[in-house]
Amino acid sequence: MLIGKRLNDRYKLLKMIGGGGMANVYLAHDDILGRDVAVKILRLDYSNNEEFIKRFHREAQSVTTLSHPNIVNMYDVGEEDGIYYLVMEYVPGQTLKQYIIERGMLPIGEALDIMEQLTSAMAHAHHFEIVHRDIKPHNILIRADGIIKVTDFGIATATSATTITHTNSVLGSVHYLSPEQARGGIANKQSDIYSLGIVMFELLTGRQPFSGESAVAIALKHLQSEIPSPKRWNENIPQSVENIILKATAKDPFHRYQSANAMKRDIETALYPERINEQPFYIPEDMEATKAIPIIQQEQLFENVSDETIVLKGSKVEEPIRAEAAELDKKKKRSNKWLKVLISTFLFLAIGITLALTVIPGLFIPKDVKVPDVAGMKYTTAVNTLVEKGFEVTEPNIVYTDDVEVGDVIKTEPVAGRVVKENAKITIYQSGGKKKSKMANFTGQNFESVKAELEEKYKQVTVNYIENDKPKGEIVEQIPTPDQMVIEAEQELKIWVSKGPYQIRPGDFSGWTENSVTGYLNERKLTSDIKREYSDSVEKGLVISQFPKPGTPLKEGDKVTIIISDGQKPKVTKTVKVDNISIPYEPAVTGEKKPQTIEIYKEDMQQKMDRPVETRTITESATISLEFVIQEGSKGHYKIVRDGVTIIDKEVPYPTQ
Repeated sequence: MLIGKRLNDRYKLLKMIGGGGMANVYLAHDDILGRDVAVKILRLDYSNNEEFIKRFHREAQSVTTLSHPNIVNMYDVGEEDGIYYLVMEYVPGQTLKQYIIERGMLPIGEALDIMEQLTSAMAHAHHFEIVHRDIKPHNILIRADGIIKVTDFGIATATSATTITHTNSVLGSVHYLSPEQARGGIANKQSDIYSLGIVMFELLTGRQPFSGESAVAIALKHLQSEIPSPKRWNENIPQSVENIILKATAKDPFHRYQSANAMKRDIETALYPERINEQPFYIPEDMEATKAIPIIQQEQLFENVSDETIVLKGSKVEEPIRAEAAELDKKKKRSNKWLKVLISTFLFLAIGITLALTVIPGLFIPKDVKVPDVAGMKYTTAVNTLVEKGFEVTEPNIVYTDDVEVGDVIKTEPVAGRVVKENAKITIYQSGGKKKSKMANFTGQNFESVKAELEEKYKQVTVNYIENDKPKGEIVEQIPTPDQMVIEAEQELKIWVSKGPYQIRPGDFSGWTENSVTGYLNERKLTSDIKREYSDSVEKGLVISQFPKPGTPLKEGDKVTIIISDGQKPKVTKTVKVDNISIPYEPAVTGEKKPQTIEIYKEDMQQKMDRPVETRTITESATISLEFVIQEGSKGHYKIVRDGVTIIDKEVPYPTQ
């Protein structure tokens, strides 16, 4: 269990957030830089596999070359205790595949915005001679703000690389595979463009253009079948937008966009009024390339030809012809006119008939070829063998059997050893392995009601909970898809269960400015209710608190109340007048009128007690009045000092009325 482990004394693994065939991805925290990161870890069962380790390192090398806002950043790479890992930018959000599953076909504008970002990213990669080779929605991340990030360069390669070979294997995902990859050719920039076209098709229709019972069947469709019109599933697609898909997915790379930038430019202008109803894209037919005349080999000219027709070789027949002509010359004078005409006519017809029956058919009739024995071969090897012999191979028939390894050829029709004409169609019977049954459709059903059935029927059931417009608990997607042929007892089933409508969980806005928080809420279609309060602890203009509390699930249109600080509350001051303050005159000797020094001190908003506000001398008792400016919550203060002795010391309260 890797959760909680700290790699390189720096990256603490918090939780698993994704996984694939060769690696798992964890959310981790970088203790040094204090940020969340994504850590991709090669699965332990591949840690001793040199090919997978090379592919893992290749991803790091590919991504570190690139710096683009739509390509995930690579931070670090390392190995510790047999654990190979990559440290990458953490992108909060979901895969584009999950996004399509949740939303179905996307609005035209949103789909084009996503494609602009994707083509920009791939143009950058291609500029550095990096070909991704596995572009698909599963390898594209989308943030809540709509920003796209391309990831998983695990099978990417430099276009100049010549040392990477994969015998009898095809890299990439079959639903997005270019024809040249499907036939085992070298992937290039146009291969990525083909995959981009398939992704664009899926964004606009909610589905992939080809489906089939096996990966091979789908790959054959990429090789042999034209991409169906996306308007078949989404009639709102403008012709200019459909043209981009058709051009990107042309069978011949020569007819595709020659660069991702060229495709991006077409996407940017696709909705311009002058382009909306442009002419449909089509590839002009090369009439010479589509003729069905078989290739004629030199030996066909002499196959099954009698001695009389050997005239086409030249030398051996010229002598009989000359002899016959000489004999005719000798008899010329003895023959009458009609006999010469008859002989000439007979010779002309004989030669013509001979040519018509022997040589001329040989020019156009394909030769006989024996069907080779491909039983036991892998399907792709068998196809190549048959095509090299001049046969046309149809889609395979899948036969379920315990006797032949899955994917191997069982037999052909016509059978091996039979002599047929060149260009004949050959059907391959391919082993599908053990007996399979159609995958049931669980979408639309409540998970809890079928949970026991799923756990009993399938080897493993993986449940993913996602936010969706469907009712809570309803199964919204499954892999394998319905009707796909599977071996139930050996099948791992993945299902996606709705957590209910898409919910937004705002974070803690404390300390945010008003503009920042209202912008955040508006982007997520939440209503803001701004209130203001005085605060002694929060600076004016910043958020004090919010309701509902941070992390509360919300849906579009919900109201969030934000309390903004108005700073410290200003205190009210009042002027208080104290009248009739009596200062007694008390001479030391009765009857003596010796002057006494009086010092008057007061304290309020304007005056401190550090010096007297008035000094006077008296020879008799006196009465004074004082005015105080007092702040709410405070008090005034005054004292009277006579000849250095305090005789009066009083506070003046803030008036309550």
